Amino acid sequence: MEVLIMAGQLILGLSILVGLHELGHLVAAKMFGMKVEKYFIGFPPKVWSIQRGETEYGLGAVPLGGFVKISGMIDESLDTDQMNAEPQPYEFRAKPAWQRLIVMLGGIIVNVIVGIIIFVAIAYSNGDRFLSREEVNRFGIVAGDLAREIGLQTGDKIVKVNGKDFDDFSEAVGSDVFLGSGSSYTVERNGELIDIDIPNNFIEKLSEPEAKGTFIRPAEPFVVGEVVPDTYAEEAGLKANDRIVAVNGKPVQFFHHLQQTLDSLKGKTVALTVQRDNQRETLTSEVTSEGTLGFQAKSLLNYTTVDYTLGQAMVVGTKEAFGVVYNNVKGFGKIFRGEVSASKALSGPIGIARMFGGVWDWGRFWFLTGLLSMVLAFMNALPIPALDGGHSVILLYEMVSGRKPSDRFLENAQKVGMVLLLGLMAFAIFNDVWKAVF
Repeated sequence: MEVLIMAGQLILGLSILVGLHELGHLVAAKMFGMKVEKYFIGFPPKVWSIQRGETEYGLGAVPLGGFVKISGMIDESLDTDQMNAEPQPYEFRAKPAWQRLIVMLGGIIVNVIVGIIIFVAIAYSNGDRFLSREEVNRFGIVAGDLAREIGLQTGDKIVKVNGKDFDDFSEAVGSDVFLGSGSSYTVERNGELIDIDIPNNFIEKLSEPEAKGTFIRPAEPFVVGEVVPDTYAEEAGLKANDRIVAVNGKPVQFFHHLQQTLDSLKGKTVALTVQRDNQRETLTSEVTSEGTLGFQAKSLLNYTTVDYTLGQAMVVGTKEAFGVVYNNVKGFGKIFRGEVSASKALSGPIGIARMFGGVWDWGRFWFLTGLLSMVLAFMNALPIPALDGGHSVILLYEMVSGRKPSDRFLENAQKVGMVLLLGLMAFAIFNDVWKAVF
């Protein structure tokens, strides 16, 4: 069932974005009087279509893309018969270069607008909720395996990131740290300040599936939140707002202490010392084979909440949207410099579906759809033949030089671009399968 939910979210998100992207091309083409023969979401074989005027609108069976067929344009259909005839006034090739350029950029522009709208809506609806540096440093961090590899320790207090003060703890684990070069932490440990350097290829280790949760997180005092029905926690009598202070007599202050203790007692019976209404009780519970009891922890750290006006949300959302593009540029830079391998950095449909998760969460769905909209805009803007960016570079050359490339050149460029894109797609899918299996 989880696989179906992942696939469903991926297909819905991509269908929305691809449909709007191709709609950008269609609207721009019709605005300049070009004939649009087909508008399809999904690739052939055709599942359904309807004719409206000169355009056939339809759905394809392969839901990972879409296309618009504009008369007189060399595209993935490679319809050379049409190109051998005399240009007609309604054809793409008969229009001025600046109009053709706008048509090619129409999809990218729509994806950028959609991405910005989604991020603005999220910022306006949710505001911001974060842990301040001061709040985290009340108790310090919990250092996972990867954190200890670079010299961090549980209890460290991070006072600077890349030599600068910071307000939001998420900045300590953000893109500026892992996608930049020469990043570092300044931590306070036993009253001393220590600089911890972060390797330039460290993000490669963080991208490993098994690395999840093995870097840093705040040390969190906690109480019992929601008790899951039909679990050992419910059978033991745990209630919301109970505070577990000891397990088998071993003191527990933070949630990571409880996790570590239960991990060592999997499948066993334990005595839980619980603080409830200023009184202490002892409860007996089983521990699952995964080292859990069956409740959600409620953090006692004080989160800072910020509500945005519409104007503020527009600024914040736009910044976050373009931050996605900026991070993609920095990520490609790391690949080209050899600091990160492409196999670790790139994901295909399977990897993206896993990002959506096996539970349908509309908040996460729209966030990832906004992120993908900006990624699609960035990828389509790359100067690769067969992509919008490749077509745009050729059109810019024509506008500057005054010379139009031959149809044969355009056809060969399209073929080269399609080979590159199909190769990249095959690599991404194979890479996803490899990471999933091994």
